[in-house]
Amino acid sequence: MFLSVFDMFKVGVGPSSSHTMGPMVAGARFLDLLRESPFHAAGLKGSLHGSLAFTGVGHATDRATILGLCGFLPDTYDAAKAEEALAAIRATKTVEPEGLGTLAFDPDSDLIFDYGPPLKGHANGMILMATDAQGDVILQETYYSIGGGFVLSEKEMNTEATTDDNASEYPYPFESANMMLEMAAKSGKSIAEMKRANELVHRSHAELDYDMERIWQVMNDCINRGLVTDGILPGGLSVRRRAKKINDALEAERGVNISAPHIINDWMSVYAMAVNEENAAGGQVVTAPTNGAAGVVPAVIRYWLDHVPGATLSRVGEFLLTAAAIGGLVKHNASISGAECGCQAEVGSAAAMAAAGLCAVMGGTVEQVENAAEIALEHHLGMTCDPVKGLVQVPCIERNGLGAIKAVSAASLALRGDGQHFVPLDSAIETMRQTGMDMHEKYKETSLGGLAVNIPNC
Repeated sequence: MFLSVFDMFKVGVGPSSSHTMGPMVAGARFLDLLRESPFHAAGLKGSLHGSLAFTGVGHATDRATILGLCGFLPDTYDAAKAEEALAAIRATKTVEPEGLGTLAFDPDSDLIFDYGPPLKGHANGMILMATDAQGDVILQETYYSIGGGFVLSEKEMNTEATTDDNASEYPYPFESANMMLEMAAKSGKSIAEMKRANELVHRSHAELDYDMERIWQVMNDCINRGLVTDGILPGGLSVRRRAKKINDALEAERGVNISAPHIINDWMSVYAMAVNEENAAGGQVVTAPTNGAAGVVPAVIRYWLDHVPGATLSRVGEFLLTAAAIGGLVKHNASISGAECGCQAEVGSAAAMAAAGLCAVMGGTVEQVENAAEIALEHHLGMTCDPVKGLVQVPCIERNGLGAIKAVSAASLALRGDGQHFVPLDSAIETMRQTGMDMHEKYKETSLGGLAVNIPNC
């Protein structure tokens, strides 16, 4: 299955790719379905299930669904226009999606949080309905938000396992790390070079480079905003932003000989925390591969550019292509969804991607890059997803900082070796999948276990 670099890195809006971006996309897709149908709708309804229900309010799932049913999309999201639309909807109890007229929709009664068993297809399920003037359902579709902003209808979910891309369309159609290594050995190309060749089936060189530059620009802008913004994050936990204060202190210490060597870890952490504080505030971020793990990859790139001699902006595309190749393997063979496999699937996947990208741009062989990804993923195995109050704040923000540190350490260890190692990346990915399937539901983004129930007054 071909997954583009722009599938793994998507411009979107916080706080969650699966709980915010996904439902927004699903809402917009349902409008398209309604426009194509022969029915004349008078109203809209919906229900949220599984993790979308349990942590939906903290992840702004209800808000995202409402905006999706207005036609908003994550990559073109305008915060000011969204606020205006939400205010109008709550006042009039109607939505006015383009081409469909005025439709009845009361957010308080027409969007239901169903706390029963999750839908059978995935932990993140939602049902959207169109009704006639009598309130009878005339069109209904089930959608699953499967992580990283990816959305599948029920039919797509059922056929995904049996439907394959035309592998012959791509010059290097690797579906496992082992295939990737074999193709690299046979072709003499790096992972980034193979990934680029696959991308060029659908894009020109100029388009690919331009779009990757935009991805890094959005990532870097997000870091910069987070480093200068102070205040309290929304949601009710009264979590104070820390990235600005930490960054100010680090800048003041630059060139001071008393700084301990381990302070470099603080730089990695602050870049990641800046991104995830912006994400928690509902700002513009890039899935990497998800919003909850959006800080790891940009933090490691920024660390490399700002702190590693010889780093150059011209090679960021190589980093992103390598990282996307690893992320695609994880998604194809396991999951990048916290609701499906816990945080090992989010921050663990992000750390593997970042480790691979850093190893590549620092001169690692294909074998060393695969080793770096494996080390990073292996040491996130079993990590639960237990957000306090359903907010992507505690432990998510700090967890991205530690994920970045682990990614850099994994790349460094791999570069010290010759690429030969005991546990293959494919085995680590399969272990992550099995661990996720065995993990109790209360530790998979439901806020029913772990830190989410052990913090007083939350």
